[in-house]
Amino acid sequence: MANPTITVLERHMLLYQRLWRASAFSLFILPVLFLTSIGLGVGGYIHQVDGHDYLQWITPGLIASTAFQTGANESTYGVLSEFEWVGGIKAMRSTPVRIQDMIRGWLIYVLIATELAVAAFLIVIWLAGALTPGLAISAPFVCGAVSLAIATPTTAFSAAINDQDWFLVLARFVILPATLFSGVLFPISQLPAFIQPLSYLSPLTHAVELMRDFAFGTATPMTVALHFAYLLAWIVAGWFLANITYRRRLTD
Repeated sequence: MANPTITVLERHMLLYQRLWRASAFSLFILPVLFLTSIGLGVGGYIHQVDGHDYLQWITPGLIASTAFQTGANESTYGVLSEFEWVGGIKAMRSTPVRIQDMIRGWLIYVLIATELAVAAFLIVIWLAGALTPGLAISAPFVCGAVSLAIATPTTAFSAAINDQDWFLVLARFVILPATLFSGVLFPISQLPAFIQPLSYLSPLTHAVELMRDFAFGTATPMTVALHFAYLLAWIVAGWFLANITYRRRLTD
């Protein structure tokens, strides 16, 4: 038998191959909408933030947010459907594929989907003349890390529920607040003092700061290590939670 993780990944990629046309257009149109409506529209009133043109300042955050939301979105219905409607996970359980292989194969697929979305965003930025070398080099690594940081716990959450209505709770009380209060659209320093420390609980905040540091050439080895260490902690914790919820779900 081929490597079980690769086998699981091949299954997900085969399904994506049949459905990719439905999402291909949005990969490019969403960055254009973000940059024109927020970067240029709102930027026409704000002009500069921290000494940078607003469009240049907001772009790293938008890319990180795209990766964050891709990781979360892919890990909701995609996981629940395998348990509740498609039955793919239970079918895998009757084969030599282990739970770790199921999760690894799925997360690699999520990582690929994220990198495709990030690549499309970078192409749009490059065509707009706003792509910097630091941003181009760092984006795949930072975005991959923040995507997995949210995808692993979301995968665990999705494997633990039976009702898709829980995704509304996740979106309203986790994903949306994280996007709004992670420094994507405005500096964290503008938040109320008691909220500012809470914003650093979100992995997206660390990804946004990493992206801006690389984009503007202000990254230091210490800050890079600390931000990546925090993202890694989320990935590891989410990985263990996913293993627990998968195992419980499959033994019910």
